[in-house]
Amino acid sequence: MKPHWPVPAGLHTASAELPVESRLPGFDGATGWFNSPPLTPAALHGKVVLVGFWTYTCINWLRQLPYLRAWAGKYHGQGLTVVGVHTPEFSFEHDAGNVRRAVQDMRIDYPVALDDNYAVWGAFANHYWPALYFADARGRIRHHHFGEGEYQQSEMIIQRLLAEAGSGGAGHDMVSPEARGVEAPADWAHLRSPENYAGYERTENFASPGDLVPGRPHTYQAPLQLRLNHWALSGDWTAGSEATTAGTAGGQIACRFHARDLNMVLSPRTPGTAVRFQVFLDGQPPGDDHGTDADGQGWGTVTEPRLY
Repeated sequence: MKPHWPVPAGLHTASAELPVESRLPGFDGATGWFNSPPLTPAALHGKVVLVGFWTYTCINWLRQLPYLRAWAGKYHGQGLTVVGVHTPEFSFEHDAGNVRRAVQDMRIDYPVALDDNYAVWGAFANHYWPALYFADARGRIRHHHFGEGEYQQSEMIIQRLLAEAGSGGAGHDMVSPEARGVEAPADWAHLRSPENYAGYERTENFASPGDLVPGRPHTYQAPLQLRLNHWALSGDWTAGSEATTAGTAGGQIACRFHARDLNMVLSPRTPGTAVRFQVFLDGQPPGDDHGTDADGQGWGTVTEPRLY
């Protein structure tokens, strides 16, 4: 199971006793901060703290984000501090400018710690994107959750920890954020395709003859048919450990999937440039199924490294 795929956490009901799992480690290893000066355990004393590990291209985290925004807005005045810890997966996610743009574009106004060296990740002994850690006003971690989902339970945990801290206004109502585009909940009932990678180190089910050729240009051909969850290249490409890069215009990627949505992490080869692409669904322009980053004819433009 990949480290950023949803993993079930230990289940606690709101009426069950919440154990003390560990102490809140703090954020000493953070390489920078957005929306806040550096936060210390002393500065957070007396606050209920929700720490969320994320990386800005992770679709599982993107679907969690509406709830983080809503909880930060609803409970901030009652003693909750939400702290996002951005621990990058891909090399371009180490770029503080890319993360800053994501924070702005995604309307994140709670504190964000940059964890480029995985120091905070290691202090929490974390292994997953997304991951939530719930700490009480005494600096003790009382609950955690890995992956998306279980939002009602998570909010009940927040309300309970705020009540323990003496906040009388948390109430029992639940947030109902409007989630659109990539933030919309997954269609789990019809989802048959997991995530995959285009770099040679972690890819699966590559179907072009001859497999990926690491580290040098190669001309690929796609087979006439693809099995479910297999993918292929056509044209001139260079397969790197993390990503595969088109060498000339006209390169094609084919993927057979079964899901409501298909998302890809894309980047222009040269920063600051724009690259046009066209998507076909079952060999035809996508029409009303074009999504948010392409039009009805399938045309879109890659302008920055992110999830499209």
